[in-house]
Amino acid sequence: MKEKRKTEIDLAEKLNILRAGVLGANDGIVSVAGVVVGVASATDNIMTILLAGVSAILAGAFSMAGGEYVSVSTQKDTEIAAIEYQKQRLHKHFQEEIRETAKFYEHQGINHKTAEKVAQELMEKHPLQTTVHQKYNLYLGEYTNPWHATFSSLVSFILGSLLPILTIVLFPESLRILVTGISVTVVLFITGFVSASLGSAPRKPAVIRNMIVGWLTMTATYVIGHLFNI
Repeated sequence: MKEKRKTEIDLAEKLNILRAGVLGANDGIVSVAGVVVGVASATDNIMTILLAGVSAILAGAFSMAGGEYVSVSTQKDTEIAAIEYQKQRLHKHFQEEIRETAKFYEHQGINHKTAEKVAQELMEKHPLQTTVHQKYNLYLGEYTNPWHATFSSLVSFILGSLLPILTIVLFPESLRILVTGISVTVVLFITGFVSASLGSAPRKPAVIRNMIVGWLTMTATYVIGHLFNI
């Protein structure tokens, strides 16, 4: 049981880190591509484009990481609050909790007498752990770590943003925007596919949505850059 619990926790933590990483990379690609395409359409000064891109990377990476930290910390606080609430429930309504636990096992296909016996035994030995896992799928003292998702998001945002920066800087002026648009589209296809797979969602709609968001972002900034051409 302990080994199974450790495996479940490790898997959930890895998926959380991977989710933050994919989202961070996706945001890095889209937001920085939007900035450098917009600036590149307004000026051919490579230093101006590079400065805008680096500024977007720093601002976006720390913003994304901060958002992940706040979000996951809130989740952790909610998990702790749920356990505290369950402590009070056990103190005030212990017998009712035993009956609920027995019903839980009955719904799993165990007959009434056996379910009552299992519930009674579990509630005598580990009442809090039994009920919080049954109701909230939580384990005592083992909460979501906000720092893992924070660093995953920070690093992946920076790595994702390097693609549009490199294509804009390395290619000649006549090809900068075209090559950036194509390369960003390819990577958005990949991140959309991976994020949908992680969430067990349909892949095709996720990929299409992801690419459309990228195209709209780059198109909008490109148009604005042309309007303020310098």
